[in-house]
Parts: sequence; structure tokens; C-alpha cells
Amino acid sequence: MPHDLVVFGEDWGRHPSSTQHLVSRLAAERKTVWVNSLGLRRPRLSWPDLQRLAAKAARLAAPSRTRSISPAGPGHPFTAMIEPRAIPWPGSRMAAAFNRRQVGAQVRATMTEQGLSAPVLWTSLPTALPLLGTLGERAVIYYAGDDFAALHGVDHGPVLAMELELAERAALVLAASPESARRFDPAKTVILPHGVDFDLFANPVAPAPDMPPGKVAGFYGSLNGWIDVEAIATAARSLPDWTFVLIGRAETDLSALDGLANVRRLAPLPHDDLPAWSQHWTVSLLPFRRNRQIAACNPLKLREYLATGRPVAATWKFPAIDAIAAPVETPAGGETLASAILRAEAGGQRAREFAPRLKGESWDARAAFLAQLIDAL
Repeated sequence: MPHDLVVFGEDWGRHPSSTQHLVSRLAAERKTVWVNSLGLRRPRLSWPDLQRLAAKAARLAAPSRTRSISPAGPGHPFTAMIEPRAIPWPGSRMAAAFNRRQVGAQVRATMTEQGLSAPVLWTSLPTALPLLGTLGERAVIYYAGDDFAALHGVDHGPVLAMELELAERAALVLAASPESARRFDPAKTVILPHGVDFDLFANPVAPAPDMPPGKVAGFYGSLNGWIDVEAIATAARSLPDWTFVLIGRAETDLSALDGLANVRRLAPLPHDDLPAWSQHWTVSLLPFRRNRQIAACNPLKLREYLATGRPVAATWKFPAIDAIAAPVETPAGGETLASAILRAEAGGQRAREFAPRLKGESWDARAAFLAQLIDAL
């Protein structure tokens, strides 16, 4: 029998993370409770934080503290989803005690209501540490999908201390890359590379109705501080006959793009709508800054871009590119992103030949392998 699962992850649906891809597939064959984010830092008096706090308060004010929807229903594929009554304050003993008591009670009540017994506790967040031992769990899995030491927007000191203890207490640590795996006990660490929704991105779809004509360099995802906005602006000025399409929420200063007529910004799109763009623009972009966070990251869009068979250009060759020997063009010497874009366009055949290699790296295949590990605990 598949083991029941209680998952501590980020807020469901906020962005299509590796945790969400994996657990949504595992939930098809086992009772699964998803607990929204416990937070990775104290809230600050900023507009984005206030917006998130307001959204959480609205969800907590809903009549039910747990939202149960069948796998076939709308919203999420889980047996139940919980909006935790938690204090997001890593390192605070008071917050840890409060969360252990309040969130533990929420989860136990939901487990009783939904008939879960002796679940495997999966957490992608070190801040779930206080909940260990409160749920009658048979085992703990820590999914190390991020390098929290390099991640922006984290209270690094307390979160890293919690991660260290969590990894020690976990029966199984899942690392998204060899770089991440080096931080943990090799005797209980398994490298689980990211997958890709191959059929979604590889099966041909019609182009988006508002796809610009001519040559297009495109990016989708959060426009955050790790995006090299200046590199995009320089490339747009160097390639005036190209259109640069940026799909995503602006979370950093984009003023360097002001006044560039060939740069077009779009609001975030549903994940399933992205192939209508990425299958049809000329070159996909990975315009990341050179820093520790990107060196440690393994962006899902890398495999998604490659699955379309379209060429890819990046600002630099970070380790995740070399890990799969991906045909991604990067600037050489004193070149700019524009040179990499033009080389990518000219070498499109390499990208088309590489795409079928990703068919065996689907999220379905990753989840099937993972299910065997979970049910052996």
C-alpha cells in the first residue's frame, strides 16, 4: 500500500515548483495533505509582504481551515490543503512553540478527518522542523530543492541552522543536484534531478494570437533581482530588429528597459499556456546574473525551453547547463548576450536534435522513481 503523505511546501499555485510537480503526481495514488508555506523569513514592511500577508489573512478567514477537494476536483489534486495558522519567524523559540502547537493541531485534525495514518512527512522548507514528531509520522523526507544559503529573501542564519538539524533527523534527503547533495550525509541522500512536462512543451500547439511577428527572444518567469536587466537592455539595443518578450511578474527595478520599443512585457501566464509562446519564439532566454544563487540553481525552465526544440541563449554557463550538456549559447570573451542570441539562432539544429533526449526525464518518470523510495520507508 502506498504510504500517506503530509507535505510542507510553498504556497500552492504561486509558481510551478519542483515540489508541486512531484507531489501532485504522487497524490494520484495516495492520501496527501498539502500545508502551505510556513515562511522563510520574518515579514517586513514592504508592499509585496503586506500583499502576501493580506492574502493569507483572507484565506485564514475562510469558513474552513482546511480545504478538501478530490483529486478530480478544481484547485489542487490533494486530499486536503491547509492554510497554516503559523508565525513566520525562523529562529524564534516562541514562534516555533506556537507553530508546533497550532499547525500540529491543524494537521492532526485534518489527518483524522481524511483518514491518514502514519504518514511520511515531506518538507521542502527547513522551517517545518518544529512539526517533526507531532504527526505520528513513520519517516521524514527533506527535499533540498534550493540552496538556502544563496537564496534571496531568506533569514539565512536561522534557516540554515534548521536545515542542518532537519537533514540529520530525516530518513531520506532528496537533492536536486550534485552540488546540493554535497551538503548532506551521502548514506541517506539521493540525487533527484528536475524533470520536465515533456508532452506539454514538446507537443506542437498553435502560437499565441499576440505573438509578435519576426524574430523574438523570449523569457518567462519571475522578473526578480537575479535577472540581468542591463544585459537584456543592451541586447535589445544591439538587435533592434528583434522583439524581446518578457512574461512574468516584475519584482525588481526594470527601468533599464524603459524607452526600448522592441521590449514587450506581459503579465504572468498559466503554466499550460507557455508553450504557445516558447515553441514559437526564435530563441529562449536565460538572462541571469552571475552570482551564488544562480550557480546553485537548477531552473525548471531550462528543460522546458529545451523540450520545445527551440534554441536557448544565456548570459553565462551556470552549472545546471553543463550538468545535462545542454546546447545553450553563452557570450564568449567580451561578447554580450546579443552575440549568444545570434549564435543560438544560427545553431537551431542542435536544439532540435537535443529535445528528444528529455523524453525520459519527465516529471512522471521522476515521480514513479520517487514513489518507490517513499514506500520503502
